This record gives sequence, structure tokens and C-alpha cells, in this order.
Amino acid sequence: MAAEQQHTISAHLAALPSLPMPDLWALWDQHFPRRPSHRNRNYVESRLAYRIQELAYGALPTNIRKMLVEAGAKHSKIKSAAGRSAQTLLMPGTTLIREWDEREYRVTVTPDGLYALDGQVFKSLSAAARHITGTRWNGPKFFGLRGGKGDGQ
Repeated sequence: MAAEQQHTISAHLAALPSLPMPDLWALWDQHFPRRPSHRNRNYVESRLAYRIQELAYGALPTNIRKMLVEAGAKHSKIKSAAGRSAQTLLMPGTTLIREWDEREYRVTVTPDGLYALDGQVFKSLSAAARHITGTRWNGPKFFGLRGGKGDGQ
């Protein structure tokens, strides 16, 4: 990559924190098919910065991604629990997206193994699903991690 292009990308990234939100949203719309349900500026900036770099330098190679996942699992505060499926042991920072009743919900796994949704923290995916729907659900099933795609209770 030419030094000039690298400088341009660096300058573009450095400018993100000073952009007004309408400009960030315009940039978001250029890079992503839809806007996130939460309007956290830090989230928007970080996703844009990653996407800009990904387009310029390419995605992480598969072996590096695998190494990072393994390192995260090794050093995670979340330890395997007896009776839990490997499918429900999610890495911190994982975001699960589910559309329900014409609204998109994003649940993010916290560093402590909890589940954050719209500023609230839940102890389980089932609790988050219950908050979204108002009824009891198997959380992993609701978020498409088990069985169908969350199409049954």
C-alpha cells in the first residue's frame, strides 16, 4: 500500500471523533445496509473505523481470527458451565441480532458473561428474550443458536 493512501486512511480515522453525528450517520449509511438500534457514538465510531480499515487492508486472515478466538476463550472470565451447550458459550463482545415485532434487537455479551440490551444487563439469554417478547423463551433458541431460528417457544 502506498504511503499516501495509508496517510489518507489514517487521517480519515483520526477525523471520526470530531465529526458531527449526522456526518457519522452519512458515513455509516455508505458502509452498512442498516443502522444499529442503539445510538452509542463510541460504537458507531469503532465500527466505522474497523470497516474503513477492513476495506483498505483486507479482512483478518482466518488463522489470525481463529488464534484471537482461542486466546479470548483462554483468558475469558467466562468459564464453561456444566450442562451448557458449547453453542451458548459466547465470547465477550459477541452481538446477537434478532428482529421481533418489526424492531431489531442487539444483545451483546459482556466481559463478565452477562447480556447487555438497550442499557440493561441480563443474567441469561432467556431473560433478555423474555424482556423483548414479554413471554418465556429458551434464549439460545430465540436468538437462533439452537433448534429452528427462534420461531417457537
